[in-house]
Formats: sequence, structure tokens, C-alpha cells
Amino acid sequence: MQPDADEAVCDLAAQIKQPNTQICLVFFSEEYDPQQLGQALKKHLPGPVIGCTTAGQLSEVGFQRGGISGASLASDELTATPYLIHPLSSQAEQVAGIAKDIQKRLSLNTLPAFGFLLVDGLSMKEEQLISALYMALGNVPIVGGSAGDSLKFKQTFVYYDGELLHDAAVLTLFLTTLPFQVFKHQHFLPSSTRLVVTEAIPDKRLVKEINGEPAAEIYAQLIGKTVDQLNSAVFSRHPLMLRIGNDYYVRAISNIEADCGLKFFCAIDTGLVLTIGQGDCAFESLSRDLQRVRQDLGVPAIIIGCDCILRRLEMEAQGIDNNIGKLLAKNKVVGFSTYGEQINSVHVNQTFTGVAITG
Repeated sequence: MQPDADEAVCDLAAQIKQPNTQICLVFFSEEYDPQQLGQALKKHLPGPVIGCTTAGQLSEVGFQRGGISGASLASDELTATPYLIHPLSSQAEQVAGIAKDIQKRLSLNTLPAFGFLLVDGLSMKEEQLISALYMALGNVPIVGGSAGDSLKFKQTFVYYDGELLHDAAVLTLFLTTLPFQVFKHQHFLPSSTRLVVTEAIPDKRLVKEINGEPAAEIYAQLIGKTVDQLNSAVFSRHPLMLRIGNDYYVRAISNIEADCGLKFFCAIDTGLVLTIGQGDCAFESLSRDLQRVRQDLGVPAIIIGCDCILRRLEMEAQGIDNNIGKLLAKNKVVGFSTYGEQINSVHVNQTFTGVAITG
């Protein structure tokens, strides 16, 4: 929690130092000077090092506000290789090159693999990136999160080789014989209420009309509210959900536009059929899913977690954030509060995505 970047990284480095470190994960407040922090991470932590700015961290204290947190992974049965994607405007060519290198690595051995993606949370390019990466890598599962800046929505950074970069992403390929499981958790279930997006501007993540009516008006009506009662707390309790295959994914609303349009945190398009999500008990639902991971995998040595900031805000409003934080810490979750989450080919919101690894 030291306010000085160099002192904070030194403090963290002393706590996570161990022999045979294969990779360090770091998640940090945007309040640190980017240049000083980049230099400190390069100087004090053994490489490779991956990380990003956050909307809060997940650490051994539960939900951590401010400061820096992280972990080191050390094992003869694990290797990690980060790939920088920068700028995101030319991601297609870069993804092709990364995929070629990864396929070569996979062909040289038969080790199971997964990808961990960190991406600029204000780039609005997560959908194209995660879709392109997943298609290019074939059967490699991918999990990840979008960097945050404590709800300032000004600038988010990912770390790569001594620099904090925006308009960038880092995909890390993990090869390991250790058992692992990529998973997602959400505490919402689809309701029977259906909505059809009848007018949208996809590149702005903006829905103008639902069911042929102004989007905010029809949404408010369906959840028993008036437009002037809509706010972030209401949106977090009544997200929209999209069915993809046999599963449902959350499409969270960020705000109302002046013309009663609804701005979303992830991709939305004309013709999509959505449903309003119904909340389950957040604590019990998370506890069940973490128990399921332990049953499938054994007790994890670490869970690298990407948890939507909207989830934490909802938990704070309900007064259950301390209990949820303790549950995450008990299950050895290390990660951050995000501006969006990735799971395989999909970018989502109001979701926890993670990878559990046993030691």
C-alpha cells in the first residue's frame, strides 16, 4: 500500500519472492506514476511480469482498494510466455503472428495450454480481439480481464517489459502439466422477459431502440421503474443477458444517453434477442461454483481471477463485499476488479472469469 511506486514494488517483491519463479502477476492502482511504476516492476521482479491497472484488486485481504498486489508462480511443470499486442488498431496482423508462434510451440510438445489476456479496458476493442485470438489458437482456452482505473474512465494501462501501455493487450501463453480449469461465474439467471434490439450503433455499444421503442423507456417499463429512476445501482441489479449456444452471458448497461438510448459495456447489435437477468444470492452462488471447481480439480494453489467492478459495486450496496472478499481470499484468488471479462471467444460483463491451478 506504499504510495511511492518503487517502495510499493519492493514491498510486494519481498512478499512473493521464491526460487524458480516462472512468472509474476501484478495488479495495481492507476494512481502510481506510469513511468516510475514500469521501471520499478522491471527492476525488482523476476521476469516475465504481467499486469495492469485496476478498479481494485483481489488479494489475501479480499477486495483491495488502491496499492499493488500480486503473486509469483514457481514450478518446473509450468512456463509462461507473454505476447504484446500494440496498437490494437492493427490487431489482426499481430494476432496472426502470435498464433503462428504459439502453434509452433504447441507442436513441439504435448503440454496442455491456456491463455491469459489483459487488455486496455477503455479500448472498446475487446470483442474483436478475444474472438480473433480464440479462433486463431484453436482449442486453447482463454480467460482474461479488461484493465480499469478506479471508475475514473480516463486511461487504463497494461504492463509489458518495463512499460505501462494503453491501446494495448498482453496475451500470456501458459504451458503446464499441472491440473487447471478455466471457468466463469455469474449470479444471474435468465428470466422469461424477452427484448429485441431494433436499432443499435454497434461500434459505440449503443442501443437506440428496444421492441421498436426508445431503449431506456422500454427497459424501465419492463423492470417496473421510470426512466428517471434508472442509475448504475438499478442497472447492476437488472442486467440484460444474451444466449450464445446453450449458455447465457451478461450484457451490462453503463448509462443512459440524452435521447433515451442505452450505452453498454460490451458489444450489442440490431436483431439480438435479450432477456432481463434475475439475481441469485451472490455469496451462495459464488460459494457453490468455487466448491465445484475444488470437486473437479482438487484444492487450487491459486485462482487467477478477473471480477467485474459492477459485481463489487452491487456487493457493496448490499453490504456483503467483506464476506465475498473473505471467500475469494480463502480460495486463493489473486486478480483484479475489471472493466470487462473474457472467456474463450466472448467478452462479457458482471461476471467472474478465472483459471484455477493446482500445485
